[in-house]
Amino acid sequence: FVHPMCNSVWLFLSYCFESCSSTVTDELCVNNYQTEIFNQLPSSLARRRSLNYHQDRGTTETSHPVEKYPGLAGEARDKATTQPIRSLPVCMQRKREARDLRHLQTDTVGRWESWKRNQSINRKRLGEQVGEAMARLLPWSSILHTIEGRFGVGVKAYFVFLRYLLYLNLLLCLVIGGTILIPTAVYDSNGDRGLLRFEGNDSVLDFFVGSGFLERSPVFYGFYARSSLDLLCLNTPLLFLLGTLTVLILSLVMVVRRTVVGYKHTWLLGNRYNIHMSYKVFCGWDFCIQDPEVADLKRSFIRNELKLYLEEERFQQREARRTLGQWAHLYSLRGLLHFLVLVLLGGAFCLIYYATMASKAERNGDYLILRLLLHYLPPIVITLVNFFLPHVFRHISSFEDYSLTTQVNATLVRSIFLKLASLGIYLFFLLPNSQQECWENQFGKEMYKLSVFDFLACFCNTFFIAYPRKWFVDRYPSSWLARLSGKQHFLIPFNVLDLVYSQTVTWVGLFYCPMLPFIETVKLMAVFYIKKLTVLQFCVPAQRMFRASSSSVLFHFMLLLGLIMAVITLGITLHQFEPSSSCGPFVGSATVFNVTAVCVDSLPGPAQSTLRYLSSEAFVLPLILAQIVVLTSFESRRRANGKAIERLKDMLVMSTSDKHFLLKQHTLSLRRQKKTFKAPTTVSGTREGSSTTMKDPSAGIGEDSHIAQLKDPSA
Repeated sequence: FVHPMCNSVWLFLSYCFESCSSTVTDELCVNNYQTEIFNQLPSSLARRRSLNYHQDRGTTETSHPVEKYPGLAGEARDKATTQPIRSLPVCMQRKREARDLRHLQTDTVGRWESWKRNQSINRKRLGEQVGEAMARLLPWSSILHTIEGRFGVGVKAYFVFLRYLLYLNLLLCLVIGGTILIPTAVYDSNGDRGLLRFEGNDSVLDFFVGSGFLERSPVFYGFYARSSLDLLCLNTPLLFLLGTLTVLILSLVMVVRRTVVGYKHTWLLGNRYNIHMSYKVFCGWDFCIQDPEVADLKRSFIRNELKLYLEEERFQQREARRTLGQWAHLYSLRGLLHFLVLVLLGGAFCLIYYATMASKAERNGDYLILRLLLHYLPPIVITLVNFFLPHVFRHISSFEDYSLTTQVNATLVRSIFLKLASLGIYLFFLLPNSQQECWENQFGKEMYKLSVFDFLACFCNTFFIAYPRKWFVDRYPSSWLARLSGKQHFLIPFNVLDLVYSQTVTWVGLFYCPMLPFIETVKLMAVFYIKKLTVLQFCVPAQRMFRASSSSVLFHFMLLLGLIMAVITLGITLHQFEPSSSCGPFVGSATVFNVTAVCVDSLPGPAQSTLRYLSSEAFVLPLILAQIVVLTSFESRRRANGKAIERLKDMLVMSTSDKHFLLKQHTLSLRRQKKTFKAPTTVSGTREGSSTTMKDPSAGIGEDSHIAQLKDPSA
């Protein structure tokens, strides 16, 4: 009885051992196969080559930052733990697993650590929600989305730039109000001086010219006097100078910051990475679009981008096939056109000179309309020149046979030079005479008139040119005049230049017209709605998109040029001309900067020594050394970030190579399986046992037993 039982147990144990050994063998084979595939990956081969290269050189540096710093992968995973489980983009089973994992982590780390982690997650969620709420509270966000959907990112960039200038002027208003207006209103010793004092000879003309009641108001320099607040280190002149310098420094910091940040993004994502046509085709569509009209517009934008890309490729091919004679003819034509541009610029400057001289020689006995025209003659000439010549430059650049991007850049450079140079020429001819009575008010009036007339020009261009043109083209579309004028397009570069010109006028006239930032703020709000009406009602989407409009680097760089010009102009006028002896807070001072000497002399001895040391040449050397140290640290960080970017690029390339390799191996495996099922097999078996073998040696690992069971059910 014992022997048959022992035999059965022995057979069962033998069967279990064979099964386990076959299972272990299959798993080992699969693991060996996976290891072999992993060793054949391009990334593994490249890593081994790099490791051997560094070992030969005696170093142990790895080629991937994740290998060198293993914590990077953990940081990327930890970011996902801050998201609520409900918002995770996974299925319900994965959400349950994530919930169980978080509970497990909570039980592992302890209650105190778990409570701190939960508080950190809650703070991050609260910060994200507050950021989203603040983004929804931004003014004109819905209008900007509408403009972007119909006219693209370029037109939206103009309105975003306008909104940025509005924020900047609001900040300048706070500075001017806190340093000049509020102290003057609170500590005004002359009670008879009101904000607005009307007299019998005041008229409506004074509002446009800046004379009369406006000249006696806080709008201009002559309203402020030293008697308002006269302490040693807290007086009206010192606050006036402090407010102006604070505004200029704050504007410089903000504009430079926006320019540098935009340039960094352009440098990282613009010129160093070529956006191929495959990216435009497969990744250019926005799947959040629901409106059919917006979808058609987005499709047209993608089509226009492809046309622009093909046109640039065609231009490069045509440029490569040019002969020496064609190049000589082209350079001679470009030289002639450059000379024509210089002639046009010279003629514009001569017109500005004669207009300025005619405005200075006005006669008081003329009629009201004639006097108003003479007052506004220089702004009229400057506006007309800046309106017509950029369009002439745009047509001239089309004959120079540049690429489309170069044509736009050439037109922009010439237009920038025209606008800033015309303003500079006007200011040069307008340089005041120090013997003139209260010359600061006269200079402030000219800046005030430039700002007011710029707004009037925008208003008239919209309602007296754009609207009649739109009405005529819609009413008589088949007429030759309608075909000649065509449909209106919103020219982004020229409109941006208008904003830069207006802000430059504000900076130049800030010292002599302290209320100019307030006027500019109101004007920008009105200009926003006027331009919105122009874009949505009178314009059609352009067929060619402006490439530089997606990044506002060019806009802020032009704004930086305007700020530099304003600082130079203010520095020249404040240094070269003595303050007027009849008006203003600096009456009796030799220069504007002498008011600081009185305050410094009233301070204690150590404070005087410290201030004199900070303003001396001895402080320059440590300041330069500190700047060198800071710049060196930033340069080292830039190089380290550049190396990290290059390594990440190599990782992306290797991951793509790995995907191609695995796809190829998967395809070969499928082909082998198909050949295995189609090929004839030979099955051999006995009555005692069932052993099935396949004669095809190309069968994959683990396939023999599975196919044998299909062929022989008794196995």
